[in-house]
Amino acid sequence: MDSLILDLKKELIERLNLEGMTPDDIADDMPLFGEGLGLDSIDALEIIVLLDKNYQIKITDPKEGRKIFHSVKTIAEYITEQRALAAANPPA
Repeated sequence: MDSLILDLKKELIERLNLEGMTPDDIADDMPLFGEGLGLDSIDALEIIVLLDKNYQIKITDPKEGRKIFHSVKTIAEYITEQRALAAANPPA
């Protein structure tokens, strides 16, 4: 999961134009919104698009999204869960 976390950090920095930041600047469990990284609702939409395009994961429930988007680590855990579910239940 470490490589997934690193990839997510790089993708967030690039997609959200977090200029001057490196993956090392973002702790795995740093809150992404509010006091942590300080992202906003526009950034949340960008993360939704990123997950859909890069990982084929759709977030439809805002309450679920709030929990998933807490940190890079929680996003990585969600991606890992969804991949396991997809592998266990392949489309017919």
